Amino acid sequence: SGPDYGYRNRSQFQMVDGRIGYFEEGSHDLVPVKQCIISSPMINEALAKLRDLIPNFVRRFELFTNETEVQFNVLDTGRPLAKRFFEACAQRVNGVLSSSLDYKVGDDTFHVSHSSFFQVNRFLIEKMIESVLEGVEGGESAFDLYCGVGLFTLPLARRFKKVTGVELGTSASRDLEFNLERAQVTNVRAVKNQAENWLAAITETPDFVLADPPRAGLGKLAVAELNRLKPRELVIVSCDPATLARDLAGLLKGGFEIAGATLIDLFPQTYHLETMVRLRHSGSAS
Repeated sequence: SGPDYGYRNRSQFQMVDGRIGYFEEGSHDLVPVKQCIISSPMINEALAKLRDLIPNFVRRFELFTNETEVQFNVLDTGRPLAKRFFEACAQRVNGVLSSSLDYKVGDDTFHVSHSSFFQVNRFLIEKMIESVLEGVEGGESAFDLYCGVGLFTLPLARRFKKVTGVELGTSASRDLEFNLERAQVTNVRAVKNQAENWLAAITETPDFVLADPPRAGLGKLAVAELNRLKPRELVIVSCDPATLARDLAGLLKGGFEIAGATLIDLFPQTYHLETMVRLRHSGSAS
């Protein structure tokens, strides 16, 4: 766990008749806010400085920050915003960008486009990586499924001779390729494909598989392919306990055994928990 407040590096705000805030749970009634106590100081600073600049026809927007620059993303609007709007924003807030920003985590820097997923808890991103890779000594090959912009891919590349990063999203796939090229990583192959479809064509058994799927989880097809490949070690990072339980049931039937689990409180003040589960296959050498 980390600090309970000021942790979010990315926050979405609603706008109704020029008022900025959040919708009340289960409704479209706006609760106006001047600041958000779970958002980072940089987001609240930007919100205060930009509040009177944002036109009334904007319905929903997002602020994403690396604590130096702020990315302003328009998510829903009655009409397009003119270039001069972003120029005016840039005069008030350092580095207001409309397309992407660079986010540094440990030794790596990630180019993150406005529509690419990135972990939101600025205090726990590096600890998440450490937790996932704890005890992973490396080897010949690793698969990073649902790899996004490469948050785990780049650290894996320093431990394994060959790494394959699989990501279906167009924006994240482009960011992944950019990040690999900029870091001059040559032992990673970036694949734009659905994880289960790509796994179905694979015959080699990797030493290590990392899967960080969306809320829908791995699903039956991906579980079946992982049971067929029997990697020595499999780590699942899950944001939904129900789909995780479903996937684990199928993997345990396929010969995997749970070696450990870690709960990561990525979203303080909510009921959501991230779960990292480490599995080893009973038929693999320890």
